[in-house]
Amino acid sequence: MVCDRCIATVRNDLKQIGIGYKQINLGTVELDEPITREQKIVLAETLVTQGFELLENKNSKLIEGIKNEVIKVVRNPEARGNINYSQIIADKLNHDYNSLSSLFSSVEAITIEKYIIHQKIEWAKELLFYDELNLNEIADKLGYRSVQHLSAQFKKVTGMTPTVYKKLGDKPRKPLDRVG
Repeated sequence: MVCDRCIATVRNDLKQIGIGYKQINLGTVELDEPITREQKIVLAETLVTQGFELLENKNSKLIEGIKNEVIKVVRNPEARGNINYSQIIADKLNHDYNSLSSLFSSVEAITIEKYIIHQKIEWAKELLFYDELNLNEIADKLGYRSVQHLSAQFKKVTGMTPTVYKKLGDKPRKPLDRVG
């Protein structure tokens, strides 16, 4: 789950299935009580139809936690400038960053650093789509030191410059949970 709509969807699914919960956050659900095997199967099937998956494995939870923290920090308007993503991720997940990085890379086939860049570029595409900010403002909002740095990473990820992307009639974008 990577957005408020995701949380609302999962909340609705749990209510329809009849599973009580204490709280729902990005990527996690705290249930009122343990569920039966049958309820778990129904829940897993329901989540899949919504584009989610039920994660019970510790490594899967860590990877989901890494993704959620990256999205939170990248999309945080106060998070500008020199951000220490590795420290934030390690602190939030209470694990050594090197082990998290190795796990993430081995499962996702991309480094956390590249995942961060891909998330930033996806946000840049969104900002370009809505055409409310110029490239200088977008670079600043995403924490880039310069428009040139943003443009270079944008081109490396998408194969085109932000200016070319902005001129496209149909601007291709990805859901946040499929970035990477």
